[in-house]
Amino acid sequence: MDVKKVTSSTGFKLSVMTLAIMNVTAVVSLRGLPAEAVYGLSSAFYYLFAAIVFLIPTAMVAAELAAMFSDKQGGVFRWVGEAFGARTGFLAIWLQWIESTIWYPTVLTFGAVSIAFIGTSEVHDMSLASNKVFTLVMVMAIYWIATFIALKGLGWVGKISKWGGMIGTIIPAGLLIVLGVIYLATGGHNNMDMSQGFFPDLTNFDNLVLASSIFLFYAGMEMMGIHVMEVKNPSKNYPKAIIIGSLVTVCIFVLGTFSLGFIIPAKEISLTQSLLIGFDNYFNYLHMSWAGPIIAIALMFGVLAGVLTWVSGPSKGIFAVGKAGYLPPFFQKTNRGGVQRNILLIQGGIVTLLALLFVVMPSVQSFYQILSQLTVLLYLIMYMLMFAAAIVLRYKMKDTARPFRLGKGNGLMWLLGGVGFLGSLLAFVLSFVPPSQISTGSNTVWFAVLIVGCIVVVGAPFVIYAMRKPSWRDPQAAAEFAPFHWEAQSAPVEASAHTATAATSADKSSDKVGGAGRSGAKQSPADMPHRDKK
Repeated sequence: MDVKKVTSSTGFKLSVMTLAIMNVTAVVSLRGLPAEAVYGLSSAFYYLFAAIVFLIPTAMVAAELAAMFSDKQGGVFRWVGEAFGARTGFLAIWLQWIESTIWYPTVLTFGAVSIAFIGTSEVHDMSLASNKVFTLVMVMAIYWIATFIALKGLGWVGKISKWGGMIGTIIPAGLLIVLGVIYLATGGHNNMDMSQGFFPDLTNFDNLVLASSIFLFYAGMEMMGIHVMEVKNPSKNYPKAIIIGSLVTVCIFVLGTFSLGFIIPAKEISLTQSLLIGFDNYFNYLHMSWAGPIIAIALMFGVLAGVLTWVSGPSKGIFAVGKAGYLPPFFQKTNRGGVQRNILLIQGGIVTLLALLFVVMPSVQSFYQILSQLTVLLYLIMYMLMFAAAIVLRYKMKDTARPFRLGKGNGLMWLLGGVGFLGSLLAFVLSFVPPSQISTGSNTVWFAVLIVGCIVVVGAPFVIYAMRKPSWRDPQAAAEFAPFHWEAQSAPVEASAHTATAATSADKSSDKVGGAGRSGAKQSPADMPHRDKK
């Protein structure tokens, strides 16, 4: 997502608590809670571990980069491109866009399950949620509705996203935690295996695989870095907001996961259905069965809002970069409202194709898991590039102003950037291993989809970059797109060299003209001797 120009001259400033709440709403999603509920108490360890080695480093490093380039377009393309060149920068923005595109079917599967649970019969609802045809139809319907809304413009996107986030995420999260507290306080049976303890059995390699997907729970925090210059005294208050937001986010995830574990035995947890089943079980316990369909509608609305935000976000980022000459003109077409029409339609085609994979996967749950893992892999590559770029830029652009800086020297950047890079690398490696807790069908299909998927997706931007042509550049957009620092540095040198070459050529040309005159060759009128008119 491109970083818009941020100035410190505006009168409005974000408070610490306002920014902290923005962080929470940007990151928190309830659909992944069942994946961690199978771990019981040890799920808290994974959440805290991922927050320390990924969430906080991501937010802090992105804040420095966003402040550093607050007046330049490009977002992660700018950050990575300044450090490693335009080709690698294009890879980063491409991964951010394509990752979200592959992610849509997984989150939309959760949306389809929410719709299935709008009914009043839990047995019928569970059967409908497991039906591939129903899930496919619902996935396509929700996605294309979101796309058509996005084509209407940012005004529609903003309104629906704002209310959808509150109704479909924040309120249900708080309600789930309250229901869990009431359930235990009134003598409800705790179905969570308390014998596992806080620290997991790290000797069992399989236990780490599903936990690696927790990194994606915190993905998107880098988007908050755009607001760093809108905070009063950012060097002091921005870290405060990040820490508060991170603590609240972790609490929601931990307590929400525990609440599901209290009401559903680990062996009965389903990645796609357990959140809705958990709510239904709590409502049945409290004799409030009528509330089940209401919460299902709210969660479905939250899914639509979340998808809508991402449909219009990363696609707009790669659209801005594409107009600077990195994508063919076809991808630069807009509708009357200036919305990136063709990119959204191509994106929809990819989502449609991925959704059709339901027919070859053994179950909706296995399809959900394998696409989730591919999403994690691609996003983590982008994050590793971002962390590495932040460290490299401390040396390549050491004299560039950093309105928000991590530490006085380079030590804190090395610590946070290094921890974030290594944490991302660990999760990347673990994401290739099939989870033992879930049936994913053939291991051959699992590895083939992940490995081939990574190779194709990572290779595609390099092919596009190699094929680019001067005609791809939109002159107006290219003029607004500031050059990289290494381009700006080379420009004066090239200009000086061009001037020197021109001067040398002029001297040589003068010599040739003079020589020609002396040798009796044809002379120009200016070189001819002056003669009086008769």
